[in-house]
Amino acid sequence: MAEMTRICAGERLSKQAEFYIREHIAEKFSLEKIAGALYINGNYLSRIFRKHTGTTLLAYHNRMRCEQARELLIHSDRSVSEIGEQVGFVSPAHFSHVFKKVEGCTPTEYRMTESVQ
Repeated sequence: MAEMTRICAGERLSKQAEFYIREHIAEKFSLEKIAGALYINGNYLSRIFRKHTGTTLLAYHNRMRCEQARELLIHSDRSVSEIGEQVGFVSPAHFSHVFKKVEGCTPTEYRMTESVQ
Protein backbone atom coordinates (compact mmCIF):
# COMPACT_ATOMS: atom_id res chain seq x y z
CA MET A 1 0.00 0.00 0.00
CA ALA A 2 2.86 2.41 0.78
CA GLU A 3 4.33 1.70 -2.67
CA MET A 4 1.04 2.75 -4.29
CA THR A 5 1.13 6.05 -2.39
CA ARG A 6 4.71 6.74 -3.52
CA ILE A 7 3.83 6.05 -7.15
CA CYS A 8 0.85 8.38 -7.01
CA ALA A 9 2.88 11.03 -5.21
CA GLY A 10 5.66 10.76 -7.80
CA GLU A 11 3.23 11.06 -10.67
CA ARG A 12 1.58 14.04 -9.02
CA LEU A 13 4.95 15.67 -8.46
CA SER A 14 5.89 15.10 -12.11
CA LYS A 15 2.62 16.68 -13.25
CA GLN A 16 3.23 19.67 -10.97
CA ALA A 17 6.71 20.10 -12.45
CA GLU A 18 5.27 19.90 -15.98
CA PHE A 19 2.69 22.54 -15.09
CA TYR A 20 5.34 24.81 -13.57
CA ILE A 21 7.53 24.49 -16.67
CA ARG A 22 4.63 25.29 -19.02
CA GLU A 23 3.65 28.31 -16.93
CA HIS A 24 7.24 29.62 -16.88
CA ILE A 25 8.27 28.49 -20.37
CA ALA A 26 10.03 31.71 -21.38
CA GLU A 27 12.16 31.81 -18.23
CA LYS A 28 15.67 30.44 -18.10
CA PHE A 29 15.67 26.81 -16.97
CA SER A 30 16.52 26.44 -13.29
CA LEU A 31 16.20 23.15 -11.45
CA GLU A 32 16.53 25.00 -8.16
CA LYS A 33 13.64 27.31 -9.05
CA ILE A 34 11.33 24.47 -10.10
CA ALA A 35 12.22 22.39 -7.04
CA GLY A 36 11.83 25.41 -4.77
CA ALA A 37 8.38 26.14 -6.16
CA LEU A 38 7.40 22.56 -5.37
CA TYR A 39 9.13 22.58 -1.95
CA ILE A 40 11.30 19.60 -2.80
CA ASN A 41 14.95 18.72 -3.28
CA GLY A 42 16.15 19.25 -6.85
CA ASN A 43 17.98 15.94 -7.17
CA TYR A 44 14.94 14.06 -5.89
CA LEU A 45 12.69 15.94 -8.31
CA SER A 46 15.00 15.10 -11.21
CA ARG A 47 14.97 11.38 -10.35
CA ILE A 48 11.19 11.25 -9.86
CA PHE A 49 10.49 13.24 -13.02
CA ARG A 50 12.69 11.03 -15.17
CA LYS A 51 11.21 7.88 -13.65
CA HIS A 52 7.64 8.96 -14.40
CA THR A 53 8.12 10.71 -17.74
CA GLY A 54 11.13 8.99 -19.27
CA THR A 55 12.82 12.34 -19.90
CA THR A 56 14.78 14.96 -18.00
CA LEU A 57 13.34 18.26 -16.80
CA LEU A 58 15.60 20.20 -19.16
CA ALA A 59 14.62 18.06 -22.16
CA TYR A 60 10.95 18.55 -21.28
CA HIS A 61 11.49 22.31 -20.94
CA ASN A 62 13.20 22.46 -24.34
CA ARG A 63 10.48 20.33 -25.94
CA MET A 64 7.77 22.64 -24.61
CA ARG A 65 9.66 25.70 -25.87
CA CYS A 66 10.01 24.13 -29.30
CA GLU A 67 6.33 23.18 -29.33
CA GLN A 68 5.40 26.79 -28.69
CA ALA A 69 7.95 27.95 -31.29
CA ARG A 70 6.46 25.58 -33.90
CA GLU A 71 3.06 27.23 -33.48
CA LEU A 72 4.58 30.69 -33.80
CA LEU A 73 6.65 29.71 -36.84
CA ILE A 74 3.50 28.56 -38.62
CA HIS A 75 1.01 31.16 -37.43
CA SER A 76 3.00 34.37 -37.16
CA ASP A 77 5.19 36.45 -39.42
CA ARG A 78 7.72 37.23 -36.71
CA SER A 79 11.34 36.54 -37.47
CA VAL A 80 12.96 33.35 -36.25
CA SER A 81 15.10 35.44 -33.87
CA GLU A 82 12.02 37.12 -32.38
CA ILE A 83 10.27 33.79 -31.92
CA GLY A 84 13.34 32.31 -30.24
CA GLU A 85 13.47 35.25 -27.87
CA GLN A 86 9.73 35.05 -27.18
CA VAL A 87 9.97 31.42 -26.10
CA GLY A 88 12.94 32.17 -23.87
CA PHE A 89 16.13 31.45 -25.80
CA VAL A 90 18.94 33.94 -25.17
CA SER A 91 20.38 33.79 -28.67
CA PRO A 92 19.19 32.83 -32.15
CA ALA A 93 22.07 30.33 -32.42
CA HIS A 94 21.03 28.54 -29.22
CA PHE A 95 17.39 28.52 -30.34
CA SER A 96 18.35 27.03 -33.70
CA HIS A 97 20.61 24.42 -32.08
CA VAL A 98 17.98 23.26 -29.56
CA PHE A 99 15.16 23.37 -32.12
CA LYS A 100 17.17 21.22 -34.54
CA LYS A 101 18.00 18.75 -31.77
CA VAL A 102 14.32 18.46 -30.78
CA GLU A 103 12.62 18.74 -34.19
CA GLY A 104 15.26 17.42 -36.58
CA CYS A 105 15.45 20.63 -38.63
CA THR A 106 16.21 24.30 -38.07
CA PRO A 107 13.40 26.76 -37.32
CA THR A 108 13.79 28.27 -40.79
CA GLU A 109 13.57 24.85 -42.45
CA TYR A 110 10.52 24.02 -40.35
CA ARG A 111 8.78 27.26 -41.34
CA MET A 112 9.51 26.69 -45.04
CA THR A 113 8.32 23.07 -44.93
CA GLU A 114 5.13 23.91 -43.04
CA SER A 115 4.27 26.93 -45.20
CA VAL A 116 4.38 24.73 -48.32
CA GLN A 117 1.81 22.31 -46.89
